[in-house]
Amino acid sequence: MSDGAASLGIMFDSAQQHIDDLADFVSASPTSYHAADLLAVRLRQAGFDQVDPKQPLSDVTGRKFLIRDGAVVAWVAPAELSADSAFRVVGTHTDSPGFKVKPGSNINSVGWSQLPVEVYGGPLLNSWLDRDLGVAGRLVTLDGTVHLVKTGPIARIPQLAIHLDRTANDALKLDKQANTQPILAIEMRQGLMEHLASLVGIEADDVAYHDLFVFDTQRPAVIGVEREFFASARLDNLLSTHAALAAVEKLDVPESDVAVFAAFDHEEVGSATTTGAGGPLLQDALERIAVGYGLSFDQTKAMIARSSCISADCGHVVHPGYPNHHDPVNKPLPNKGPLLKINANQRYATDGVGAALWMRACEQAGVPTQAFVSNNAMPCGSTIGPITATRLGITTVDVGAGLLSMHSARELCGVEDPHYLAAAMAAYWSGA
Repeated sequence: MSDGAASLGIMFDSAQQHIDDLADFVSASPTSYHAADLLAVRLRQAGFDQVDPKQPLSDVTGRKFLIRDGAVVAWVAPAELSADSAFRVVGTHTDSPGFKVKPGSNINSVGWSQLPVEVYGGPLLNSWLDRDLGVAGRLVTLDGTVHLVKTGPIARIPQLAIHLDRTANDALKLDKQANTQPILAIEMRQGLMEHLASLVGIEADDVAYHDLFVFDTQRPAVIGVEREFFASARLDNLLSTHAALAAVEKLDVPESDVAVFAAFDHEEVGSATTTGAGGPLLQDALERIAVGYGLSFDQTKAMIARSSCISADCGHVVHPGYPNHHDPVNKPLPNKGPLLKINANQRYATDGVGAALWMRACEQAGVPTQAFVSNNAMPCGSTIGPITATRLGITTVDVGAGLLSMHSARELCGVEDPHYLAAAMAAYWSGA
């Protein structure tokens, strides 16, 4: 990392320190609820004061944050605004594709006890086979109290042996209902809900409902002959969320702009929720901050119009086994810098103005960047970027670290790119 990046106050002096902390962050965040809870813990440790979104904000200056379910909005604000102050927003998301536990009792099939789940988002289904799986999420008791829970490895989605399906290596197709229900036991002496309730010290009968997910329990690892790759679950998009956290934890109070970190939930299922980017969470926070400074309605709208957003979500590096699935000109690689994500049909929000904003941040941070554009014959995914741009009408640029195996139970990135991303975020928040 260059001296320029280090001078911006990045929490970690090296990419390896960043990766070690990212590994701990991912391991402690099997669900969006755990990620948001950990963000809150880290923000408090960094001197941020938590505010209650259900109460009026008495003071919006300094370091503040709010948490709502699996989402967090944090900001660092000066004592006073200037005539040209703006919001500088970095947006990420805390959820990842996988499986959510259905209500009701376990499935019993030919003597096996199975966990009933439904597909959440768009996971690569076959990547979840034959992995040691845990169950995590939140239990909500009848009085409305939320209890976060996390098990060790207790489940598995077993693949059918090759001897019983000789075509498996030619055309494996999983039925989303019949072939994705994890096994739990032969004889369940204790129901899953009883087990989960006992882990958090409550009675199963007191649980009104739950939001539970299956997760891969394998710990992240640095791999490769040159130790240049990082393999982990949930890099999409805890990698970006952690990078923004690392940047904001040590961020100095800006001179006039307001630095905002928005970690949304539910991006993998469309963002149209109370805590998703399609909901009111970010707009409400920006407007309440503006009101806290005494701005009028018109002044608030003007400040928002001057604002910008870096939408940070993971992208694709070129796959050596499938190069024809990528653009023939732009072929990004790991450890060559985070991606500037571009799409003519606005699946990414990047335009010339936003790209220049990103280039300035990377130049000030002393980090490289690469362009990502989809092959014309391949559909392009999307992010919170276009949603945020549509809701707020602000300049938005889509960026992110490149991955192999996106939406797999275990994804892969370069060890340098998360640190690069955090440095560019810090530079943007610092006024680049």
